[in-house]
Amino acid sequence: MGWVVVGMSEHLGQTRATADTRRPPGQASLIDITAVADRLGVQVRHVRRLVHERRIPYVKWGHLLRFDPAEIDAWITEHRQTTRPRR
Repeated sequence: MGWVVVGMSEHLGQTRATADTRRPPGQASLIDITAVADRLGVQVRHVRRLVHERRIPYVKWGHLLRFDPAEIDAWITEHRQTTRPRR
């Protein structure tokens, strides 16, 4: 599953998509907590708990939380559990 990355701008609690033209080609944008929650299939509250417990990689930018999509994908792969066949 691929990521759809859109630059985000937050102003007074409102989030809106913006075009990010300052990033070099091929370099992914950071994503917000809502995108991570959607990717994991959980509520934002659960992602905030993972951040509080320092169990998920994140970037703190002022008062904002941002996530690197590549680090989140690596974290998912690292925590994937394999199943054993039943006897």
